[in-house]
Amino acid sequence: MATHPLADNGAIVTGASAGIGRETARALAADGADVALVARREDRLTALAAEIESETDASALVCPADVSDEDEVEAAVEQTVSEFGRLDVLVNNAGIATDSETPVEEFPTDQYRTVMGVNVDGMFYTARAAIPHLRETNGTAIFVASYAGKNPRPDAPLYAASKWWTRGFAKSLAGQVGTDDIAVSIVNPSEVRTEFGKEFREQTSEERYERDEVTGPRDVADAIAFVARQETPNTVSELGLYRRDKFSG
Repeated sequence: MATHPLADNGAIVTGASAGIGRETARALAADGADVALVARREDRLTALAAEIESETDASALVCPADVSDEDEVEAAVEQTVSEFGRLDVLVNNAGIATDSETPVEEFPTDQYRTVMGVNVDGMFYTARAAIPHLRETNGTAIFVASYAGKNPRPDAPLYAASKWWTRGFAKSLAGQVGTDDIAVSIVNPSEVRTEFGKEFREQTSEERYERDEVTGPRDVADAIAFVARQETPNTVSELGLYRRDKFSG
């Protein structure tokens, strides 16, 4: 394999300011891709872009955007293509957690709409904007879903539903664009030690779990980069990344 298998590729990573998104941007850049960093926190994106450009030969583009805003998503994608001249890899990663304590009958509508706005609408808006450009490069769209999108999650049914939606959308999209030589892949992590949960939970995953208890964000990023490196006509349809003791009880 080439030292930089994604050289001359342009990539977008949503949710790039922290956790899986941050590490994925670094992994893709290490593989040679120029990377557009999409998230709301511009200061973090600026710092990450500087790190990437100091550590690799890749370019990093700061694209502050809220993925639940379709106009901001469209602008970020167009800015990426204008800067890099192409789009080869989309990592649709941005997502937030719901409160895991409140039963459905008491669940507030504003929280429901916020979570669905990011986890569902954001996935759709980003894919919609990216597909025409991925068609030009026979590119890859990678959706970061979840273990919760394949298994019941009694403590967070609305979050789980958003990830079941992500998987269903991605699988159906694969059927629609596969004949255009666009790869669509799903990566399902289980628990990951990040800032996940900061919006509506008392503890983030980083606060809840010790470093050796759950998967690290770099491990998920490496899996995503592996998927991105697959060349036509093949693709990784779906990849689950869990600790070896996940099902030990």
